[in-house]
Parts: sequence; structure tokens; C-alpha cells
Amino acid sequence: MKIGAHALRNALFVAPMAGVTDRPFRLLARRFGAGLATSEMVGSRPELRESRKTRLRLDHEGEPGPVAVQIAGADPVLLADAARYNVDRGAQIIDINMGCPAKKVCGAHAGSALLADEALVARILEAVVAAAAVPVTLKIRTGPGPERRNAVRIARIAESAGVQLLAVHGRTRACGFGGRAEYETIAEVKSRIRIPVIANGDIGSPQDAKRVLALTGADGVMIGRAALGRPWIFRELERFLATGERAPGPTLGEVRDVLLEHLEGLYALYGEPQGVRVARKHIGWTVRELPGAEEFRRAANAIESAAGQKAAVGRYFERLAGAAANDDQARETIAA
Repeated sequence: MKIGAHALRNALFVAPMAGVTDRPFRLLARRFGAGLATSEMVGSRPELRESRKTRLRLDHEGEPGPVAVQIAGADPVLLADAARYNVDRGAQIIDINMGCPAKKVCGAHAGSALLADEALVARILEAVVAAAAVPVTLKIRTGPGPERRNAVRIARIAESAGVQLLAVHGRTRACGFGGRAEYETIAEVKSRIRIPVIANGDIGSPQDAKRVLALTGADGVMIGRAALGRPWIFRELERFLATGERAPGPTLGEVRDVLLEHLEGLYALYGEPQGVRVARKHIGWTVRELPGAEEFRRAANAIESAAGQKAAVGRYFERLAGAAANDDQARETIAA
């Protein structure tokens, strides 16, 4: 997979998710095999550039290239200026958000709200491509609503404007994250344009990825919610798609070590008070399928210090390891 001059490890993409895909998350995803992990979306309004939130979202220290930054907005001039601003500060790929269905974003006529105005989409894409001296990619949904799936027309506009890769989430703006993603529209988009198309939506396992690739003919897949607390999903996807073999799941020790590494990254990026708060959701996502997860999550949410969080995680996994050892001993006794 190539985007401009950038050769990616594979065609496995991390979906940009506000409040999730910060630098620590991206680093883990890339280490476990993701070909590209784009920043959380940053607004195009210049008065927001020096805010702490924006500065943290654009922190790429120690991150492997190519560095991809997603921008959001509704004004072609401001988006073009935002593209130049981010390229000047190290962005190697600019991604444009026309896929977010959040009310706050759509209420500003940005994100997936833009899909309802194809003329404005064309002006935005032409302006950003002209302004950015790096490849421009685009993330969209299949249309404003089920009665108006215009992704094919948007895709043709994007290709004509010089966009170099298109990611399509298999839901409309009106669908939010409800129901099931549909892939027929993605397949039609892929059949109508020459640039790479990446399929997104309800891909939660290697088997899902293989099925969606077969259904759509897409060039790759984008993983969002399925990666929450599971960065190793990219290792599993990469192996299965390349060989048809299932990668072994992580051991308890690996899950513990990855979680602790993630927590340290969050504390370093945000500082302790905010880092502890941000860490709570990642702890919950990581342990959600393990024994006693809900009880532990509630207890962990009450902890206010980094040291306390790490100690609680350590004790939780020690208990799980002890229980697993006892189960093994019991099975050996029964077998004897």
C-alpha cells in the first residue's frame, strides 16, 4: 500500500477517533502492525491552534512516519490554511474528515454533514489539495441518509480533485453507529474510481476483515472500535490476511504489560491528573472480557493517582494469574 511516496507496511488503518487515537494509542497500534494511524481530528479554526487540546492532539514525538493529521471544518479557505499549517509542522499526510456523525461536529456543518453539499465538498477538496504539498486523503460515510447514499458521486469528486486515498464507513450520517454497516455502497465506490479505497465499519475480527475485503474489493480495512483495548488486533489481522493462520491471542502477562505501557504513555502526554482520567476508559476497554472486569473497572475509576492506578492493575492481573494457576493445578489433579 502506498500513499504518494509513502510505502506503508500493510493496508491496515486505524480509524481516527476523537478522545482515543492520541499518540500513546497510535504508537501501540503501529507497533502491533497497523500500517497507518492518523491523529484525532483537529479543527481548522486558527484561534484553536494554540489550545492545549490541539497541541496534545498534534504531538507526534517519537512516532514512526508517515505522520498523518486529520483536519475538520467547513470553510475551504480555513481548511486549506490548516493543511499548510500542519504540513509546516511535520504532517506528511493530510486527511479530511467528512465522516464524523457527532452532533457537535455536524452542527458546525462539518464532518459527515458536508456530504449533503457536493459543491462545497468539491471546493474544499480542491482547496486543500492545492494547498498541501503532501498527499491528501479523505474519510467519508455512504451519504447523508439511507434515502441518499451519494458516496459514489463524492468519490468521483475526490478523485478529480486529486485526493489519493478514500476511506468509506459503511453507514450514513443519519445512521450514526446504529444498525449494521452495509458494504454494497463501498463495493460500488471501489468499482467506479481508481484511487485506493479503504473499507470501514463493523470489522471486529480477522474473519470480518477477510469477508469485507471479499465483498467490497477494497484495498484495505480501517479498524475503529474493535481496537479499543486491543491493539494486538492488528497483529492478528496482518497474520490472518497474509497466511490464513490465526495468531495466538495475547497472554495475561502481555495484556498487563501493554496496558501498563499505555498508562505510562498517557501520564507522560497529559500529565498525571488528566492522564489518570483518560486512562480509566482504556483500563475498562482492556479488561472488559476478563473475569471480574466490571468490579475492577468500578474500583479503578475511583483511583486518583498514577501510582495507585498502576498498582491496582498489577494486583488485578496477579489475581487473574493466580486463579489461572489454580485452575491448571486442579485440572492436573483430576487427570491424575
